[in-house]
Amino acid sequence: MVYAQARVKQLKHLKHLAFISIFMLLSACSAQPETKHETTNAKATPPNIVLILSDDHAWNDYSFMGHDIVKTPSLDKLANEGVTFKRGYVPTSLCRPSLATIATGLYASDHGITGNDPSRKLPGGKTGELYQQQRAEIIAKIDKFQTLPQLLKSKGYLSLQTGKWWEGHFSRGGFDEGMTLGFPNPGGRHGDKGLEIGRKGIDTVTRFIDKADAANKPFFVWYAPLMPHTPHNPPRRILKKYSDKGLPISIAKYYAMIEWFDETNGQLFDHLEQKGLKENTLIVYVSDNGWVTNPTQTDRFLPRSKQSPGESGVRTPIMFSLPAQLTPQMRSEVVSSIDIVPTILGAAGIDVPKELPGLNLFSNMQTETPINRDAIFGEGFAHDMKDLNDPESTLLYRWVIEGKWKLILSYDGTNVSYQKYHQDVLSGPRLYNLLEDEHEQTNLVQQHPEIVARLSKKLSKWYPVKSRQVLSH
Repeated sequence: MVYAQARVKQLKHLKHLAFISIFMLLSACSAQPETKHETTNAKATPPNIVLILSDDHAWNDYSFMGHDIVKTPSLDKLANEGVTFKRGYVPTSLCRPSLATIATGLYASDHGITGNDPSRKLPGGKTGELYQQQRAEIIAKIDKFQTLPQLLKSKGYLSLQTGKWWEGHFSRGGFDEGMTLGFPNPGGRHGDKGLEIGRKGIDTVTRFIDKADAANKPFFVWYAPLMPHTPHNPPRRILKKYSDKGLPISIAKYYAMIEWFDETNGQLFDHLEQKGLKENTLIVYVSDNGWVTNPTQTDRFLPRSKQSPGESGVRTPIMFSLPAQLTPQMRSEVVSSIDIVPTILGAAGIDVPKELPGLNLFSNMQTETPINRDAIFGEGFAHDMKDLNDPESTLLYRWVIEGKWKLILSYDGTNVSYQKYHQDVLSGPRLYNLLEDEHEQTNLVQQHPEIVARLSKKLSKWYPVKSRQVLSH
């Protein structure tokens, strides 16, 4: 009898437990679709992307980089809200190859667009048939590679080109819409109508954003205004701020151009915020190459800046802002514009093609973990392309940065204009300790021959030069 009563009590207890288990299971099942829906939405709604490309802008000419005169409040805000790499670099410090690298994720020696123009020494000169034919051949090089807009199409992105674009019609770069009609149209060398963006407002960009948003499509914007690039003709209201400081007029104009460029970025950021899009928009910032204004000549640059391997030529802050996924970080690691395509693809949830040499930095930024990288590399070629199928015919320098050390090797690629403006950097190997000498004043080649030898081997492993001779003195 006692046993029977105990057995009944045990069965009632088991029944109670079973009821609780079934209730919990049903509750979990009813919750599961909502969780799955949220996860699916997160994956199905990749971030919008705005790529901002400054043009001829020195690495330290920003308020957030410590400049005590030039004002960049909009970019300062972006730097403080996002992930900012203060030691960013472009592999090649010349407009066209630098932009081609940012569009393809490849080095200039890989995509083959190493200079801005064909050789001016061709029969007939710049107006000759051969020159025009070679310009078309250079543009055709972009057809061999998947550009960033083309890679983003797999996730349904709509893309817009504005500003600087050298490679023909915007559609040739994979953009759905654009401003540049390109060669052989009038003014089609590097942007034609696209170069109006920024200087004549940003309505083309904001209208495209509104259109993509209304269609519930993720968007990619290439915003590459010809700013602060020459001509340095800022509005008087901005120029007055700098001309009143007693600066040479050429420098005052350049600084005012930077603030004008910054102002256009503020307008873009405000529009994203007003549309409720800023949280899920990845804003990427980089400059194509550096610039140091000639204090005695407006619209002219000094040696060791644009076109050179010096810090004032190849260094730039690189920023990534995506408030929904990235917390603010000021980072000291060395990164390269070669990383921009893989990182954008990583943020969009797209597999990074194996042939791309850069790193996907997105997970490092999300988790705030160190970047596992041994060194970054760069290369420079003549302004004009001598042999379209042999980049080494105009190879002028290669460089490598490993930690605090930077080694530059010069080569005997021919270019009269380069030698005129940059003879000082064609004098043989240079080794600098960038953490102690960021303006590269002291060449340490003689003091550290073992470091020169080791970094030279790294350069050779990265890119084994075959046809040019390294300058030894």
